[in-house]
Amino acid sequence: MSSRPEALFPLFSGLETLPGVGPKSAQNLVHLGVNVPKDLLLTLPHSGINRTLRASVLDAQPPETITVEVTIGAHTPPARKGGAYRVSVTDNQTQFFLVFFHARGPWLQSQLPTGQKRIVSGKVELFDSLLQMVHPDYMLPMAEAREIPTFEPIYPLTAGITQKTMYKAAQAALARAPELTEWIDPNLIEQEKWPSWHSALQTAHTPRSDADVSLTAPHRMRLAYDEVFAHQLTLALARKAARRDKGRASKSDKSLQNKVLQAIPYVPTGAQSRAIAEISADMALDQRMNRLLQGDVGAGKTLVAFMALLLAVEAGGQGVMMAPTEILARQHFESLQPLAANAGVRLEVLTGRDKGRARVEKMDALSAGQIDILVGTHAVFQADVAFADLRLAIIDEQHRFGVNQRLALGQKAQAVDVLVMTATPIPRTLSLAQYGDMDVSILDEKPPGRKPIQTALVSTSRIDEVTQKLQGAIAEGRQAYWVCPLVEESEVVDMTAAQERFKRLRARLGEGVVGLVHGQMPPAEKDAAMAAFQRGDTQVLVSTTVIEVGVDVPNATIMVIERAENFGLAQLHQLRGRVGRGDAASTCLLLFQEPLGETARRRLQILRESEDGFRIAEEDLSIRGAGDMIGAAQSGLPRFRIADLERHTGLMATAQTDARALLNLDPDLSTTRGQAARVLLWLMEQDKAIRLISVG
Repeated sequence: MSSRPEALFPLFSGLETLPGVGPKSAQNLVHLGVNVPKDLLLTLPHSGINRTLRASVLDAQPPETITVEVTIGAHTPPARKGGAYRVSVTDNQTQFFLVFFHARGPWLQSQLPTGQKRIVSGKVELFDSLLQMVHPDYMLPMAEAREIPTFEPIYPLTAGITQKTMYKAAQAALARAPELTEWIDPNLIEQEKWPSWHSALQTAHTPRSDADVSLTAPHRMRLAYDEVFAHQLTLALARKAARRDKGRASKSDKSLQNKVLQAIPYVPTGAQSRAIAEISADMALDQRMNRLLQGDVGAGKTLVAFMALLLAVEAGGQGVMMAPTEILARQHFESLQPLAANAGVRLEVLTGRDKGRARVEKMDALSAGQIDILVGTHAVFQADVAFADLRLAIIDEQHRFGVNQRLALGQKAQAVDVLVMTATPIPRTLSLAQYGDMDVSILDEKPPGRKPIQTALVSTSRIDEVTQKLQGAIAEGRQAYWVCPLVEESEVVDMTAAQERFKRLRARLGEGVVGLVHGQMPPAEKDAAMAAFQRGDTQVLVSTTVIEVGVDVPNATIMVIERAENFGLAQLHQLRGRVGRGDAASTCLLLFQEPLGETARRRLQILRESEDGFRIAEEDLSIRGAGDMIGAAQSGLPRFRIADLERHTGLMATAQTDARALLNLDPDLSTTRGQAARVLLWLMEQDKAIRLISVG
């Protein structure tokens, strides 16, 4: 089935084919992400208004929406232009007023003739101790009373679209929804007591009470599950496609790994040993490895990565490790150099800075197989970089890479195993949503000897005191980072803040003591400032958040973060992890501006209480929500219409298991349930997934 199933055609026609949707409304609906009738089906009401007919407005709790039968009394036009036009009405217990502004008298008299009965529905308010209903939502003759829904769904709106337009359009789209064969595992449906797709939509768009618009109502859960299941099916197909590419079995005798383990002064943690074993098992298979290594700050990812690279060398091949920036690539190179010396392997670094003769020599050595392990930036992907026998590619700091980039990476060398490393602990739900196509190894233990970092909250009014303490620490030979406020998401404005702080600290602490780094600097200057700090030539490094990822200076034991309340939790945790890398006790000062909002206070307190990145990430998710937590721009995170990643956490894990199980039983989705799952993929516009099946 490589073209859209016919049953879905009516849901993918133009919006203007729906009654009541003209060219203008169709254009406006696009702002809500509604391009075809199917999108209307998946745009669910977020609340509802009870419009059950009541006897009187007397028992109303203003401001409350009331629907009541009235007899129309006298009309009182406004005394002055633009004033209120009042219509006196009586229900069976009391009198109140309908109020209109900028109203046309003759039209109101035709709609509300004195002495006639009408059903009115709208918000009742108290004004000068008189009950009134301003601009009723409905004013209908008794014969048309059935047009008022007893419980009216409230949809998200955009300029130019009213609730009535939305309701009518959604009902019209609903009338087109076909009965489809079930794609969810029947046992799951039975266990969760979920309705069919069709009846779930019916209940969602014609709710009868507040319970029907709740996120956890069974029909809502089912529709949310459809979304995450389609997404996990796509990831499972991508995973299967990656595994179907023949890999090469890399088997090793561990000779090089053992040399390194004997040379290092500590024993790997249980988590490190487990991750190394998982990676070795993957690499020994003749399918391609596609694994994510997730570790908290300082959990020892470097050692695990290096062991994997050595395994590739032991099997007679080469390994490459890629970092997002030149600074990080050089730092990886420097931290791996002593390990490579212990193992007796040749390690080189390649970045955009390598030019001319030196570059050509490296390229020749690489293609001749004389370089065992290459560390570099994305420069290693240039067309002229050729390996003799590349077995393993490691990508560091993965969140700059979505699923599509991962698929593209596989093209560089046919049978390459891929290991991706991230130092950002990701809550389980998000990790499944983003990396569901990968197998995951988690480092959740700290190597022995890492001292806890003392974290303190300090008001910015005490900044002079902080500077004075800093002076004392420098005199004792210690080094410090000073991270400047995140003014806004603009490196230029943030740079100004950093330059100001740099000048002030230099005035207090002396020339040559303070260095400065920000994103607007030319790369060479930035590297020079970092290198001077690493060598200990400067004692304080003032920077914007460019140092967040990976810089390693064991002698730096103080981290000052100015206006910490403006940073996200995960970012603060990453920044704090830059200290505490040596033997000395370390401190992190979170400078905040009074008064602190409730959310900001909660964020900073969590950070003070915990150094566990995974707990911090879960808290961050519950505070900020999934959308903000991983900026949409840099994440491979899908945008769901119905599923809510914070409230529907369990669904994602179930969907991953279910999708993988379905593909194991029915690899080309040809059974009845498999065919139904294909229809779901078309419905959710997962075209990539459909291509992956047709390739298979």
